[in-house]
Amino acid sequence: MTKKMLIDATHVEETRVVIVDGTKLDELDIETSTKKQLKGNIYLAKVARVEPSLQAAFVDYGGNRHGFLAFNEIHPDYYQIPVADREALKEALMQEDKDGDRDDEHESAESDESDERTVETVSENEADEVAARRFKQIKKYKIQEVIHRGQVLLVQVIKEERGNKGAALTTYLSLAGRYCVLMPNNARGGGVSRKITNAADRKRLKGIVAKLPLPTGMSVIVRTAGKERTSLEIKRDYDYLIKTWVQIRDTTMESSAPALIHEEGNLIKRALRDMYTRDIEEILIEGEAEYKMARDFMKMLTPSHAKKVKLYKDETIPLFFRYQVESQLEALHSNIVQLKSGAYLVMDQTEALVAIDVNSGRATKERNIEETALKTNLEAADEIARQLRLRDMAGLVVIDFIDMEEARNNHAIERRMKEALKRDRARVQMGRITGFGLMELSRQRLHSSFIETSYSVCPHCRGKGMIRSTQSASIHTLHVLEEESMKLRFSELHMTVPPETALYVLNYKRRDLNAIETMYNVKIFLEADASLVFPTDYRMERVVREEDVAAAVAETADEQLAEQTEQAEKSDKKDRRGRRGRNRRERQPAVEMPEQPEDPQDDAIIKEDVIAEEDYTGEDVIKADDMFEEGLKHEEKEDNADGENNNRRRHRYPRRDRRFGRKHRFNNDENREQAQNDNAEAPQPAEETHEEAGEQPQEQGEKQNRPRRRRYPNRRRHHPKQDGQPSEQQDNGNDAAE
Repeated sequence: MTKKMLIDATHVEETRVVIVDGTKLDELDIETSTKKQLKGNIYLAKVARVEPSLQAAFVDYGGNRHGFLAFNEIHPDYYQIPVADREALKEALMQEDKDGDRDDEHESAESDESDERTVETVSENEADEVAARRFKQIKKYKIQEVIHRGQVLLVQVIKEERGNKGAALTTYLSLAGRYCVLMPNNARGGGVSRKITNAADRKRLKGIVAKLPLPTGMSVIVRTAGKERTSLEIKRDYDYLIKTWVQIRDTTMESSAPALIHEEGNLIKRALRDMYTRDIEEILIEGEAEYKMARDFMKMLTPSHAKKVKLYKDETIPLFFRYQVESQLEALHSNIVQLKSGAYLVMDQTEALVAIDVNSGRATKERNIEETALKTNLEAADEIARQLRLRDMAGLVVIDFIDMEEARNNHAIERRMKEALKRDRARVQMGRITGFGLMELSRQRLHSSFIETSYSVCPHCRGKGMIRSTQSASIHTLHVLEEESMKLRFSELHMTVPPETALYVLNYKRRDLNAIETMYNVKIFLEADASLVFPTDYRMERVVREEDVAAAVAETADEQLAEQTEQAEKSDKKDRRGRRGRNRRERQPAVEMPEQPEDPQDDAIIKEDVIAEEDYTGEDVIKADDMFEEGLKHEEKEDNADGENNNRRRHRYPRRDRRFGRKHRFNNDENREQAQNDNAEAPQPAEETHEEAGEQPQEQGEKQNRPRRRRYPNRRRHHPKQDGQPSEQQDNGNDAAE
């Protein structure tokens, strides 16, 4: 059968490229105006955030989300380290691949389109082999030590944005041509693709690469498509890539981050570069402007093959209808794929993986169940490999084959699958069939899948594939209404729901609705709106109770009034204290009082300090007591005269205690008796009697029975006595001496 490339560019919104083998669809690529491909584009970006926990950086390159830049994807030229360390890193990278063969990392950037792909059978420990060699060279550094926020980098997109994930980026740039790949900032790994296994071809191509005038720090890899190309064709492709890199460098010097520096190209150019092979006999393009562009690009890329590019001129039958492609494209919109034997496949794509289930269906022509399962699985293996290419399903793929008892049949399925996957341009890693009949494989993502390009998320199910039933949505509505009513803050609730939900609640849940209104004293108004498509969507308007509004206003006013009253009382109290203090200082001149020990009346008080007896005599103690008592009486008279109560004494003593401390305490009975004895032995000065002073004598026990008062001997302040009036303590002391 003849192979042809068909390009449909009649609509501005969508461009489609297919390769057909006869009339059978073999490869497909679609690009829409709303979802442009970012992979391969080069941007001047700025580091937005460095994440030490991930050992990665998030950079602003101008996309919808910040791009993800892993540490092992950052070139040492961007490290902010001493020059000697940077040169040592470069030398280590140059010596890593002496044989000139490309490693798996460059293979991923190349996106080979060879029809001689080999399939890797990986084990459990081989999955992270891709970036291991590069990571070994930089393991002694941490990203937070060498990369900083605001740093400008030249990055390239290696993985598209998908879902909530931003694009994956790298600073190891690669420019893909028709036959070779130029790596302008990577001097290691140049040579021949490992997919070319023939020793003679590898030796010849290495000689061609060695003759290329490569600048220092660059390298070139010959792609699988250049296996049978001459040195002149490879040299022409190399010159084109060098010219492209010079343009990128000049644009970078004139730009400021973030900015687009180089665009990979539209779908038609990528298809001619990556999908075209020598066995394609004809390239038919529907659309005159696109035809001219494709012809000019083909003349520059491969002049000898430019004559294969032709314009499709038949206006009666569209291009895809003539080659029976349209019906095959429509079948891709279904997740069920029918097989010729009557069996069928069910292909479902989830966030984590792609699940493929093989069902026997009507396939019952074989002699026994084992042969039926084997034949169905063999047919399914070929179709699964084809569907993965057409739908571009990538990531982890799990295939549930029909269970077979014989191990040799499982090996036959594995060989068939491996052979079918060789035609895939993407890198595929395949495992073996497990005891549960499952095969796991991993496929490289070349671009957005067919589903992601052609579909948008359903507003009804929001991507789940199912919606909530009307009964369940109605009960959910009642729960929401009851929850709002329980707050006892609203007099009315106006709820808008989808029409189906509103009708069900009003017709079948009226009793429950009335119960909520009665229990919480609230009025509920239910309305329908067809613009609400999801069953549990709703809008709620709440009317606050009038008494609650009045109570809230009154409460706010009360709080403000209480705060103002409290501030006024504090200010008035402060003024009164200051006024009383000034009056007292004017009326009472300060008189120095000798220091005296404290004389408490409580027997439970214990001495805290010991003061020598010679510091205070018994007579001094009694005199100090008398003067203190006279001062207290004088203060009481002043307070009563000013209309004040006795609160001053209650507030005054703690201040004395805090200011002067407790220097000395006497035991109530023993020390007072000692003081009186000392006073009796000492000569007494002549004093007036109570009768002479015009006062009544006091009983001896009256002083001991009065309420306990603390003495503060350090306070040098007392009130003067009236002339000729003896103190109370002196009088008591005389009585005791007699």
